[in-house]
Amino acid sequence: MHPFEYGNPATVQEAVGMLGAQWGDAAVLAGGTDLLSLMKEHLASPKRLVNIKNIKELGGIQNSKAGLRIGATVTLDELMENAEIHKSFPSLSAAARGVASPQIRNMGTAGGDLCQRPRCWYYRGGHGLFGKSKDGNSLIPNGENKFHAILGNSGPAYFVSASSLGPALIALGAKIKLVSASGSREVGADKFFVTPKDEHSREIAMHPNELLTEIIVPHTGVKNGTYEVRQKEALDWPLATASVALKMKGSSIESARVVLGGVAPTPWAASQADEILKGKSLTATLAEEAGKAAVADATPLSQNAYKVTLAKVAVKRALMQAAGVKA
Repeated sequence: MHPFEYGNPATVQEAVGMLGAQWGDAAVLAGGTDLLSLMKEHLASPKRLVNIKNIKELGGIQNSKAGLRIGATVTLDELMENAEIHKSFPSLSAAARGVASPQIRNMGTAGGDLCQRPRCWYYRGGHGLFGKSKDGNSLIPNGENKFHAILGNSGPAYFVSASSLGPALIALGAKIKLVSASGSREVGADKFFVTPKDEHSREIAMHPNELLTEIIVPHTGVKNGTYEVRQKEALDWPLATASVALKMKGSSIESARVVLGGVAPTPWAASQADEILKGKSLTATLAEEAGKAAVADATPLSQNAYKVTLAKVAVKRALMQAAGVKA
């Protein structure tokens, strides 16, 4: 690792005062499950680490007028075990449980999950965020791309969003609070994830001088669920995920939000599936139709067409799980 300064603030205001104007000036240390790996691999060399683990106001899960507040340093284990989340937001609980490593769940935080960098092996192997060769061409379209994007992959980004919680939070209409030295702002979870335009950009709508402090999930009473498809259960990331939220009117779906994970550079809002579900009662056949609609615009790469089928299945099963419909 390169030498770095270490800050240990006790308050949010102290923490934001230690951040920089550009990415690389400072990095926020919470669980460290992703950041430390990046530093060891020389993919990140921050001049200063800002440890936020001792800031009490960043922890805890509480009900508020705005909804359920989840502090940025709440661990994935805490999310998974919280009774209110398990009851009202099973999609979020399932997403946390899907992080199969007990060690990562114990250390990894809600805020860190949203801000982690792509796990693309080209990026992690030192070929840059877009996996380019020395001549400037992308190595991914005709390379080892079996875990890459099938949606939103017209270039230059082919990686998939690394966030486990992102799809569920978007489906639930969550908001994310960001604080800087000049004030605070809220960003909808659906606007928080972005496709970077260049190598120096990030995959999130945050500025280098901002700190993610909390997540607010509104109490809307929607039925919700998350379903993941993975190669193996232990210590593996999902190949495709679907998180859904259904606003019901009797037995009919008044409105729906279907969001895919593991298939695009951002969590993918499947609006075509939303439209198919609207105004209908959920059946296995309708859930299957929604799954097909969710990936209607997929453009698989040379080795990842299998993800189209997996995403269809994930949508169908997430919908049936949320609505309590049996096959």
